[in-house]
Amino acid sequence: MNVFTCSNSILNPKEKLMLDSNFFNRPTLEVASDLLGKVIVRNGVKAVIVETEAYIGPVDKGCHAYHFKKTKRNEVMFSCGGVAYLYLIYGMYYCLNFVTEGEGFPCAVLIRSVEVVEGLDTACRRRYKKEYSQLSSRQIRNLSNGPGKVCMLFNLSSAQNGMSLQTDDMYIEDNGISGFDIVKAKRINIDYAEEARDFLWRFYIKGNQNISVK
Repeated sequence: MNVFTCSNSILNPKEKLMLDSNFFNRPTLEVASDLLGKVIVRNGVKAVIVETEAYIGPVDKGCHAYHFKKTKRNEVMFSCGGVAYLYLIYGMYYCLNFVTEGEGFPCAVLIRSVEVVEGLDTACRRRYKKEYSQLSSRQIRNLSNGPGKVCMLFNLSSAQNGMSLQTDDMYIEDNGISGFDIVKAKRINIDYAEEARDFLWRFYIKGNQNISVK
């Protein structure tokens, strides 16, 4: 793993700043980019967000809420920004999204990949039922480089759907991590989305070894 050189600041309580709803109630593309370098905190694990994808329901054929379509599955997307939207894919993997913008305007940011910086053994036990020292090089490379893996290491499921991102259960910290370059690219696995599949709405930290597609 390529742990951030600034990860010591992640452990310094003086540097902690929980993101509030104002951060999320902004244009989705801005939030998706600004989330890079922020830290997810939950159940003994901290991880830096290194890859995101934006989904903007009103105009985005890749989004569950395209043209404001509201269903039981996606109704959380119509909430105010700053809550978690979790859904199941392939009948077996959960995906973590952060709802953005205002109430009734269905948008969210998918957390594609993270880099674990605290609670590494806990994360590994959730993913592989092993300690970090017992992992193969392949398992280390694939610990957190995909949305389903993110949910596994944070122990997230549909039970957390709609949960506020400003609780002791899960919150997002701004620890001042900066100094990296951001790459914009096409989103992944949305070939069905016609012209929207070509939108450069995927953001990741250049050179990070934990992103889902290099």
